Amino acid sequence: MNDSSLLTQDALPSGFRFAAVKAGIKPSGNLDLALAVADLTASAAAMFTSNRVVAAPVLVGRRHMKRSKGRVRTVIVNAGNANCATGPAGIEACEKVCRAAAAAFDCQEDEVFPSSTGIIGVPLPSEKPIHALPQLAATLAATPEQFSLFARAILTTDTKPKVATARISVNEKTVKIAGVCKGAGMIHPQLVPHATMLVYLFTDAAISPEDLDALLQKSVEVSFNRISIDGDTSTNDTVLLLASGASGVPMDASSAAFSNALTEVCTSLAKQIVDDGEGVTHVVELQIEGAPTDRDALSVAKAIAHSPLVKTAWAGCDPNWGRLMAAAGYSGVAVDPERISIWFGDLPICRNGGRAPEFDEAAAHQYLKQRNFTVRIDLGLGRGFCRFWTTDLTADYVHINADYST
Repeated sequence: MNDSSLLTQDALPSGFRFAAVKAGIKPSGNLDLALAVADLTASAAAMFTSNRVVAAPVLVGRRHMKRSKGRVRTVIVNAGNANCATGPAGIEACEKVCRAAAAAFDCQEDEVFPSSTGIIGVPLPSEKPIHALPQLAATLAATPEQFSLFARAILTTDTKPKVATARISVNEKTVKIAGVCKGAGMIHPQLVPHATMLVYLFTDAAISPEDLDALLQKSVEVSFNRISIDGDTSTNDTVLLLASGASGVPMDASSAAFSNALTEVCTSLAKQIVDDGEGVTHVVELQIEGAPTDRDALSVAKAIAHSPLVKTAWAGCDPNWGRLMAAAGYSGVAVDPERISIWFGDLPICRNGGRAPEFDEAAAHQYLKQRNFTVRIDLGLGRGFCRFWTTDLTADYVHINADYST
């Protein structure tokens, strides 16, 4: 599911409570501070941005995860300020918030996981989230309403909250997974184990931090690492997975049913991010097949997804397939142009490197008018394959980002 307004009590994993308030960080006055608290300290796994410029909460979050050995009790997220490029003062502000949250929710400071999203280079007014902690504590609840408020409080340029859930049955017991995320611009996550994408995943399965880490890496690789809106990798990208163990059902890294359900949730959230991209009018699924390796297929997909010429053609519903060929050619993969074939949906566009005899430009143009469409490219070189989700590039994207800080 992907509509937070339809979230039911039965879909929420047990063992967690949620809250959100207006702390005065966003100039708009909207919700801007979100909190999740595990009833008992939860197992945790996290993945962070590969950008070498990282925000204070990423540095502090990594440190806390290492010191706690993958245990988290409290998650605190502010929107409206990325707390990045703020120097030692940014680290100090983040640590102040973590210390205050640890005291408020009866846990160790290293068991607090911080996140921030918003504008870069502006000092975080730590007094604002700290002042809001009593209000958060007063409203904490394990309800769909509070979970939905959490989903709304973390948004920046997003137009809507993004939620996904899944459940599996094990020996007549139910294990639930619920995920929430934000992201609409500055989206090309490259997450490694050591407008921003933030993802929070909750499950009531009983899983060790080590097994959670293996499961999370597997799911992220085929979901969040397969999307791009504008090719920019944020300084704050974070994916956090928490397991409360409240269902009493033990799982490990070999649990195929849980792995599949987690991947389902991650893929849904990833596609929701793309669909809510800044100024987006078309969402494109790239299916690259016939590559020498899966990694080569991914390289071709990224070259196409990041091409301004390709993306603006999609914005105009222009079936200019030559731009796809050009992007594949400079992707770094040793493609053979005479083996490449292209389809828009089921419509043949290019065959063996040249215009397909049955190519119908009017039909192709009409097909590209849909908000969601598929571009399939066969490189004819091997069995490598990947799916990748991306968008067009519109004038609205330019307007949104030209005025972002002013």
